[in-house]
Amino acid sequence: MDKVDGSKMKKTEYIKNKATKAKNTGLQAIFKLIFSRIMLTVLMLLGQIYLLFILLERMNASNAKWWLYFFNICAAICIVVIINSNENPAFKLMWMLPMSIAPVFGVLLYVFIAANPVRMGQSKGLKRRIDETKPYLQTSEKLKWKMREEKSPISDLSYYIENVNHFPTYTNTEVSYFANGQEKLTDLICEIEKAEKFIFLEYFIINKGYVWDTVLDALKKKAAQGVEVRLMYDGFNSLMALPTKYAKELAPFGIQVREFAPVRPFLSSHQNYRDHRKIVVIDGKVAFNGGINLADEYMNLKERFGYWKDTAVKIKGDAVKSFTAMFLQMWGMSDPANEDYEKYLGALPTELDDKNVGNVSEEKKMLLAETDAASETEALQKTNTNLGYVIPYNDDPCNRQDVAEEVYLDILNKAKDYVWIMTPYLIPENEMITGLCFAAQRGVDVRIIMPHIPDKKIVFDIAHTYYTQLIDAGVKMYEFTPGFVHAKMFLCDDCKAVVGTINLDFRSLYEHFECATFIYDNPVIDKIKEDYLKTFDQCQEFLKEDYKKLPLLNRISGKVFRLFGPLL
Repeated sequence: MDKVDGSKMKKTEYIKNKATKAKNTGLQAIFKLIFSRIMLTVLMLLGQIYLLFILLERMNASNAKWWLYFFNICAAICIVVIINSNENPAFKLMWMLPMSIAPVFGVLLYVFIAANPVRMGQSKGLKRRIDETKPYLQTSEKLKWKMREEKSPISDLSYYIENVNHFPTYTNTEVSYFANGQEKLTDLICEIEKAEKFIFLEYFIINKGYVWDTVLDALKKKAAQGVEVRLMYDGFNSLMALPTKYAKELAPFGIQVREFAPVRPFLSSHQNYRDHRKIVVIDGKVAFNGGINLADEYMNLKERFGYWKDTAVKIKGDAVKSFTAMFLQMWGMSDPANEDYEKYLGALPTELDDKNVGNVSEEKKMLLAETDAASETEALQKTNTNLGYVIPYNDDPCNRQDVAEEVYLDILNKAKDYVWIMTPYLIPENEMITGLCFAAQRGVDVRIIMPHIPDKKIVFDIAHTYYTQLIDAGVKMYEFTPGFVHAKMFLCDDCKAVVGTINLDFRSLYEHFECATFIYDNPVIDKIKEDYLKTFDQCQEFLKEDYKKLPLLNRISGKVFRLFGPLL
């Protein structure tokens, strides 16, 4: 009790101090911004863009006709390449316009984006780490046999995720659900305090404040006790929130830090690919995943867009291994050093390894799987009957496989009664729109909860342009009136759920490094549904006629900027 009261006093004191400082830091903040790395980066980017336009102007002034011929030919070649590429049709359309309207600018921009050696390097490094961890990540043959015997409706999805994404299906896994950031923070600190071997953290956003101070204090204590602590965060943090040399700042405390893709003050297309994941792994026994970053607004200690609605899950059991592997893959993506995987992932499976699986017939596999069935299968059924199946998975811009989108579409296409969705951003491409509309048109109750107070107004304007098409098909649109929804969730037919980091926009589905937890027939489904029902009570349904009531400027903004949806 004293510990809880002390935590509340610390939080209250922190908030009061922030309020007092806020009164006198207005001018300091402006001064700091002017001379900050953010301003330097912006100025250098603007300078490079200005030089590009000067170059284009001089090209137009000198031998303009020949330059125009040259770039028209280049534009035609680029268009042929784009049409024959495997890119999403929306991306193809987006490139066609600048190529047709402004060939010089369009060609230079396309070459700049398409010729991306950094992404090639990322792909090579990540593939190496995936290949190294793959032998540790195999669905048990006995579990596959069990799913076949049950005629499980997720057998094909399980096969797809393992075959394409290289993450297996697990059954011996407990799942806890957090309906807000405060619940997650409290549990996270408790689990960190129990750590004995290692703690891995990977976050898109870490902002200094009460939340990060609390987590960091706990990490420092565990590091001092000899626990291995690794922290990885996206490069935007060092631009907006954390010091450039933060790794050196935390090194004396025994905390290893890596920054993913630091933002450089130069035009670089790889800066589009961000690490949007949120993962915590403790001792390989507990993992956290969801939309909640380590910043005060996520716990509603700081108000930015009204009440911040966010969610997360904690998993305990076998499925933690996949999140451990995800972290190690990203941690070592640009590091040539070897990793001791056995230390974190356990010994290699002995049941059937990668070398043997391809040479064994289906009948033989089943016979092998049935070995000791009287004991092991019975044990599986006794321990896991009420836990269902859990499949952690990820997606990235390197693999050219749209795993995140395919999982969502699989849920929509197989739904019988309902699919309820929470997402902060709605800029879907054609396949997702088709999936949402088709589900609604065949009688499935499809509902989407969006924010009522947005964090990005242009993106929100674009989202509104999709409302009428979805509503016409029978999709019900809701907006969370108390504030901002940051949760990324699907719930289907009282048996399936996805909780993770994946939004319904181009960035999450195609350009970011993302991760999520697919849950089937686990008791936590009931708690997730309960939270949905409570959230619906705080929402207002957006009807078709409501779109006409939006300010004209917002409607125009949405229609114009929708063209650039793949970039937003």
